[in-house]
This record gives sequence, structure tokens and C-alpha cells, in this order.
Amino acid sequence: MALDAASGLLACPHCGDELGLTSPAALCDSGHSFDIARQGYLNLLGGPQPANADTAAMVAARGRVLKSGCFDVLLTLVAEAARGGRTILEVGAGTADYLKGALGDNPRHRGIALDISTAAARRAAQADVRIASVVADVWRPLPLRDRSVDVVLAVFAPRNLAEFARVLTGEGRLVVAVPNPGHLAGLRARDGLLGIEPEKEERLRVAASEFFTQVASARDRRRRDFSDAEVTDLVAMGPNAFHHSSRPRVGLLDTLDVTVHVFEPLPHDGPPGTRMTP
Repeated sequence: MALDAASGLLACPHCGDELGLTSPAALCDSGHSFDIARQGYLNLLGGPQPANADTAAMVAARGRVLKSGCFDVLLTLVAEAARGGRTILEVGAGTADYLKGALGDNPRHRGIALDISTAAARRAAQADVRIASVVADVWRPLPLRDRSVDVVLAVFAPRNLAEFARVLTGEGRLVVAVPNPGHLAGLRARDGLLGIEPEKEERLRVAASEFFTQVASARDRRRRDFSDAEVTDLVAMGPNAFHHSSRPRVGLLDTLDVTVHVFEPLPHDGPPGTRMTP
């Protein structure tokens, strides 16, 4: 099963011990056990998902947008930034398309798709046999062992920078994709959608500087015609879905404006095994 891709990488969210994956459950040496869903994902959340977790409809809309080619340039930028990473974690993974692209064609590469949404986890579990799908909260200690992954991806996703630094190897990379203020500005202005803070990138750099040094940055800005269906899905695939009705929307010419930042971790202060406790 695809969940085997996480073998040797996962840590118990209760005690930090390594989680062994033996269907139908994941078990640590301290006896904590977690059921593996029949859809192939592992739920380590320890309770109900929050009300704002992506729904099945939102995940489906995101899948259609990515399949349409709207974000092919971003998929390419992320894959290039992650190139060479043999073990990759994506947080807020959703459909896991970015993770799949980052893994490339090497059958020995493996990834973990982490999301707080069970709907996203079901989708990610079917993305690729090299991808293990895990439900967890990025704002808690990540259920991964210290220095266990080569690359962390955060594509339009929450960023727990201290935890990213902990789980990355000393030679690892953090790849963060952010929308710039001009990203889909026409759609956001026309439909009153959630805005993008103009200082978003600078705040990222300042916050990351405690744990990382920035080594690269790549921006892409281009105009594109969106169909009626694509415009509807662009609204439906993210947080705006909770605030706006699914009324018919007319296609428009708008701007895709994104930046991919690459960071490398600063030297770790402690030896391996100094996992942050829950």
C-alpha cells in the first residue's frame, strides 16, 4: 500500500517514538495505536477535523483546476526547486499533485502528503504509490522523526517553520510557494474574495530567518484567460468556498502571480532525537 512510503519516517504524536506501519493500524513501542483507514490514509489528528478543513467538493475543485493546466507553471517551479530530494513532505497537500511532481520519475523517491482534511487525505492516498497520506495538524508537532526528510513543500499552505527545520536533514530544503498581491486580483476584486497582504513575502523572510537562510527565489507572472468553469473552481477550491455561494461565474482575463522561495536550514542546535514534545 502507498502508506508504506512513510516507513521509518513517522513519529507517534503522543510520545514521539517511531510509528510502525502494520495494517490495519500504526503502532509505536509505547503502545499507542492509530487505525489505518480503508481508503489507505493514516489519521493522526487525535480528534475531529476543524470546521474549516477542506471538503470533498473543495478538493475536487482543486483537482480540476490543476488538471486544467492553470497552475502548470507553479507545478514546474516547485518540482525544479525540490529536484534531487529523495524523501519529501508536503504540508497542506490537498490532492498531492505538487508532491507527485516533485518526486519526479524515480521509483525510489517517496513522499508524505500531510493535510488536516480527511477528504484531502483520501484523494492523496490515490495519487501515487510512492506517496503516504497522513491526516495531521501542521500547527502541532509534526508526526515525523527528527531530520527525516530532504525537502518540505508548503504550496499556499500554513508554515510551522520551527517544525519544518526539525524534520529536515541538515542538507535539506524548504520550498515555499506564495501568491503575490497581483495574483488573481481581477477575480478577487470582482467577486469580493479574500485579499492577499502586500507584506506577505517580507513577513515570510523575517519569520524564516530564525531557522533558515534563503538560497533562491523564482517568480512567474503571466496573464491568462480563464473559462467559466475554471473561474467557478478557483473560488470553490479554497477558503473563499466558505464565504461565497456557488453562483454562476463568467470567465475573465486575469493574472497568475506566484513566487517560489527556497530555504536551507541553519545548523541544528541539538543532536538527533531532540524532538519537540507535544
